[in-house]
Amino acid sequence: MNRLKISREIKTAFIVFGGIILFLLGFTYLKSSAVFESSRKFYAVYSHSGGLEPATPVTVNGFQVGKVTNVQIINETAKILVTFTVDKGFEFSKNSKAELYSSLLGSTGLQIVPTFDNGPMAQPGDTIPSATQKSTVETITSKIEPLEAKLSKTLISADSVLVGVAAVLDQQGRENLKSSLEHLNATMASLRTASQSLNSLMNTNKAEMDASLKNVHTITANFAKMSDSLAEANLGQTVNDIQNTVAGLNKVLASIENGEGSVGKLLKDEQLYQNLSGASLQLEQLLEDMKLNPKRYVHFSLFGRKQVKYESSETNEN
Repeated sequence: MNRLKISREIKTAFIVFGGIILFLLGFTYLKSSAVFESSRKFYAVYSHSGGLEPATPVTVNGFQVGKVTNVQIINETAKILVTFTVDKGFEFSKNSKAELYSSLLGSTGLQIVPTFDNGPMAQPGDTIPSATQKSTVETITSKIEPLEAKLSKTLISADSVLVGVAAVLDQQGRENLKSSLEHLNATMASLRTASQSLNSLMNTNKAEMDASLKNVHTITANFAKMSDSLAEANLGQTVNDIQNTVAGLNKVLASIENGEGSVGKLLKDEQLYQNLSGASLQLEQLLEDMKLNPKRYVHFSLFGRKQVKYESSETNEN
């Protein structure tokens, strides 16, 4: 009997002890504290939790590597301290960021944005730099605000334009605009008539226009042949010869200008010019005297008259 009683007590004690252990395991599981799982604990501080709750998965590129174990407020600064665990199988740099993000459904999650900078690895108990990703609403709002400002400016400009148009288009302005439109319609009708006349003229004289175009083509072909002939005529050599001739002529003119050679001396020698001028004057006087006194220079006698000595007109006058 005693043995049976002792064995029942031992069994009861084992059952109670096992229940306590199961209760503790369940309690720690509900708090997301892995008892038999090898993990490391890290911290991050945020200005706002965004509704983050314990047991939220910690992910890297969508893959779960840990869990959030605790979210609490720091009384001194009113900031949020988040405690989370990461599996030992995932190593990341100490400079990586623990980023809060919002899903499309509005729930808040925690992800690690790793930094591959060959820096020191994060150790258990480290406080990881924090970051907060903009929510979808904030992203849309940030893009809508500049658009709203531009739209507001556009509406103001449009309003100013409409006010100006309203001021211009008074009764007289509307009548003028109506008159301008009527004139424009009349002009368009005239252009339509002119276009029809032009089409008719072109259709009527199509044969002559074709012949004219053929003549233009023939003239162009002749010009092309003339160009080929000029190219074959060694026009470049002719131009070179002309240039050489002009250069020689320039040298001759330069020599004459410098008083070189017979022509240069004749043009540049002042004494020669004076001598020629004096000789010309004396020749003119001689011819004039021969006209006035031919007997002084020509003596003609059939019987051998004795030659009379020449006396100048000055001597006779004396």
